[in-house]
Amino acid sequence: MSRLLPVLTVLLAIVLLWYGMAVKMNAAWVYDQAARAGEPVPGFARLVELTLTQDRPVLPAPHQVVAELAKSTLGMKVSSKKSLVYHGWITISATLLGFAMGTGLGILLAVGIIHNRAMDLSVMPWAIASQTIPILAIAPMIIVVMNSLGVQGLVPKAIISAFLSFFPVLVGMVKGLRSPDAMQLDLLSTYNASKSQVFWALRLPSSMPYLFTSLKVGIAASLVGAIVGEMPTGAVAGLGARLLSGSYYGQTVQIWAALFAAALVAAALVAIVGWVERRTLKRMGMAR
Repeated sequence: MSRLLPVLTVLLAIVLLWYGMAVKMNAAWVYDQAARAGEPVPGFARLVELTLTQDRPVLPAPHQVVAELAKSTLGMKVSSKKSLVYHGWITISATLLGFAMGTGLGILLAVGIIHNRAMDLSVMPWAIASQTIPILAIAPMIIVVMNSLGVQGLVPKAIISAFLSFFPVLVGMVKGLRSPDAMQLDLLSTYNASKSQVFWALRLPSSMPYLFTSLKVGIAASLVGAIVGEMPTGAVAGLGARLLSGSYYGQTVQIWAALFAAALVAAALVAIVGWVERRTLKRMGMAR
């Protein structure tokens, strides 16, 4: 309970601030409607009621977002085109594929970097430079190039996800593979261990905590890439498409519900990676 109380306090403060901002930002519409109808300015209680029940508010109230989430997830079939479960699964599919591609690429590059000086001097600077390119700028280019090659659907979005997720895995894995100290390396050298034996017996096990930490960052970044990849394609399915349709028709409640759905998906994916991390490190004797 002592750990939960600070979290609940911060959450309560955020909700109260959110309600206050919703009243303030939605009040202009209430005043405008009263002026158009020639009615007096509503009192505070009436103002609060009107600002928190609008169909298309500037800032939806928390209860409106929760109601839309419940309606879009539990209140309809998962096969419905309006279901966030349906849209979420499409985005998750691209996320997982892109995460697998990005993770594989990051690990392979990391292994090459620690064993090859030329790769260390050439690949790492280019990997760092690639992350300075705004994803919103490169995503349409990837979509156009892949479409010209006849590749559509899941793969272009997965490539964008991989572009975002490979870098944290690369950096974390390089750091992990280089984490053994000189004394440990010298000990294996006295046993005349080969590079591959040093890698499997020392470097790879030592890199596991670093790898899983980077995987948590990578899978969240992969989800962002999948959502961004859905936007320039004019996709009709996926959380990104849900955000776009909400912005087209001024459905701010739908937009916020999709945002919260994406946040919940990200939290679930990170939690799954964390669970795998605990199980793996425990089996390796590196965690209790």
